[in-house]
Amino acid sequence: MVALSDRKIEIVRTLVESAPDKIVGGLQRALAETSGDTVLTSVRLLVEAEARDRMLRNGVFLPVTPLFVGDGSDKNSLVFPARALACIWRGLKVLAPEEIAAAGDAADAVVKAISIDRRPPDTSEIFDGLVELTAHALRTSDLRDFRAAVELCDRARPGGAEALAACLDISPVVRRAVARLPDWVTHTNDDTSAAARLAYKDSVAVAEDAGPRFFEMLAGHLTPPWMVLRVISAVMDKPTERYLADSELGGFPERVMSNIDETLKAIGHLDADGGPKAGRAAAGLVTLVTEQIFELEVSIELNRETGWGQRILGQKQSLAAVVEARLRDAEKLATAALPMQSSGFSRMRKTWPKLDTPPDPKVIGRATTLLTFAHELRHCANHGGFSATHAKVGEQLGGMIDHYVEEVLDHVRTGDAPDLALAHSYLKVAANFDGLVRDEKAAELIRRRAAAVCLAEPPADDDA
Repeated sequence: MVALSDRKIEIVRTLVESAPDKIVGGLQRALAETSGDTVLTSVRLLVEAEARDRMLRNGVFLPVTPLFVGDGSDKNSLVFPARALACIWRGLKVLAPEEIAAAGDAADAVVKAISIDRRPPDTSEIFDGLVELTAHALRTSDLRDFRAAVELCDRARPGGAEALAACLDISPVVRRAVARLPDWVTHTNDDTSAAARLAYKDSVAVAEDAGPRFFEMLAGHLTPPWMVLRVISAVMDKPTERYLADSELGGFPERVMSNIDETLKAIGHLDADGGPKAGRAAAGLVTLVTEQIFELEVSIELNRETGWGQRILGQKQSLAAVVEARLRDAEKLATAALPMQSSGFSRMRKTWPKLDTPPDPKVIGRATTLLTFAHELRHCANHGGFSATHAKVGEQLGGMIDHYVEEVLDHVRTGDAPDLALAHSYLKVAANFDGLVRDEKAAELIRRRAAAVCLAEPPADDDA
């Protein structure tokens, strides 16, 4: 099979160069096994070259790379258009080809040192030099690619290009800080706090207003980004809410609290018809809110009577209220999915399973959604403030399921169940519910008992 023509290769090159990093990485993995004189070989070599080039680019611009997101128009955080990164890299290749080549050699030396288990050389001086050139070019260069980057950034937000250049100005400080960031957020002590404070001072020594940019850039390297609250707390020695609110960094906790408000709305809109996936997603949002509230509480000295403390307390109460309402809905729907009927008018009315109609798939689906939601909350119930309700609903549901299963099995054994297949289907529903209320071992026990009673072979006829 012949290789692609030069014209087609150029088309592929254009497509690959404009693709996001994730797509390029996926193509590289997909084409890794192609070999020989095939059409895909030329494409593979092209993709591998692009992947190596992007690794170098992302290494040079490591401090700011996470800030290039989408079209850069997010008003809630400091971001820039993703296309601007590609533009400044192309412009830098034209402006400083020798320095780019030296950076590539340094990156290759790092890869080689790691492969033979040796200490890699320090590339920061070469990389920081390129970043400095880029910041200057954004402000002064008439090269087409730099002008394109400026236009993209300024179109996304007023003064966007200067904001990017200002981020590049403190990139050497952030590059050193990123290397120590894992320790700063996981091992907070006097040493890590002192190191974080020193890095912060270095950034504001470059520019007095660099503080917020410094933390925005660090947040881009954290998952989740609001973990930067720990670094802010360390730098400011766990500030009071009033002091932090009046500072230039007050926007960080405000942003987290606004995100909590939006997430609470999403939890309240959980669609019971959405199935287990929707239940798990909503539970994930509950976990997210509990983690965010926890970070706010441990990072800031709050006053529950006023300001942020009062707002956060209200958010905790709202979270508990919406979760508890859903837990009660789960109990009602599970009970409705395993219907019972009764007779008589005395206070001691007899109840037994209603086994004359098939299970209602809609009710079962809704109950499964909410029981999945409840099941996924078991690890965050204590922190979320709804552990008592979660435990109570779980206990009541467990008791209800146990009673229902015993009643159905008893009706089958005594011959009172009109349809064994229907009885078995209800027992399977009860088993699935019990797996969510308790665990899969409890569910499997019900399934085995149901099979033994409902699917047992009738005794052989001796006269046959």
